[in-house]
Amino acid sequence: MDNHDWFSWYESLIKPSWTPSPTVISIIWQILYPIIFVCLIFVIVQAARGRISWWITLPFIVNFVANLLFTPIQFGLRNLWLASVDIAIVWLTIIWMAVAIWPHYRLVAVMQLPYFAWVSLATFLQFSITWQNQGR
Repeated sequence: MDNHDWFSWYESLIKPSWTPSPTVISIIWQILYPIIFVCLIFVIVQAARGRISWWITLPFIVNFVANLLFTPIQFGLRNLWLASVDIAIVWLTIIWMAVAIWPHYRLVAVMQLPYFAWVSLATFLQFSITWQNQGR
């Protein structure tokens, strides 16, 4: 599938009027992914050093995997319902990450705020698109 194929499909979907442009979405992820990756690596290193339990890394790993799976599910499989489940997992694991890491590294928890804000909007957007495009 080439870039124009998935883009044409996405553009053909019924979307709310407040849907950000693909360019805005791309810029936001270019800002968030380094934060996500740095936090993930930091907690893995802290667990490897024995400073935190490996259980604290679990939500970070689940979140990262679910985040990476969203694009292939949404644009590869073109499965809006499964993409909605996936983004809900991403949203829930952000909360889980912040709660799990807060007692140990509050800055890492606070660093989740922009990610949480964006994914909250993206989750609502995904649910809206899924609902408006039932049967497609």
